[in-house]
Amino acid sequence: MKVNLLTGLIVFLMALASSVNAADVPLDFTDPAQEQRYMALIEGLRCLVCQNQSLADSNADLAQDLRQEVYRLLIEGDNNEDIIKYLVARYGDFVLYRPPFKSTTYLLWLAPVIFLIIGICITILLIRKQQFHALNEEEQEVADQILNEDLLGNKK
Repeated sequence: MKVNLLTGLIVFLMALASSVNAADVPLDFTDPAQEQRYMALIEGLRCLVCQNQSLADSNADLAQDLRQEVYRLLIEGDNNEDIIKYLVARYGDFVLYRPPFKSTTYLLWLAPVIFLIIGICITILLIRKQQFHALNEEEQEVADQILNEDLLGNKK
């Protein structure tokens, strides 16, 4: 029993130790404006592993590396535009949450509008197809007969 408890404790401590990551390393900024720039940059950059999280939100190893890279470039004196250009050159426009509108990303920007237009067209077609139309005399008589009969076919 003691061996199982000891093994469990060792596994727990190993898991705890492996959860300590680079995000826990304190970053040393020279002024609050520099820290704000850093936070704005990592909020606007996408984690390439998670894809639905910013670098600031992700705990993936690659996100930690990219945060360190952004920090290094910021400390070296690069401006925001240079840092973004560097990351886009290495990882492509996908690293940006708001990629620029250009020939390689136009479908990304236009797809929601295209799907909206298609949805509106389909809705209009379905509404037109299901619009009520007046019955002629023969159809009205058949409808009246059906309405005047009960489930067993007896007239009311």
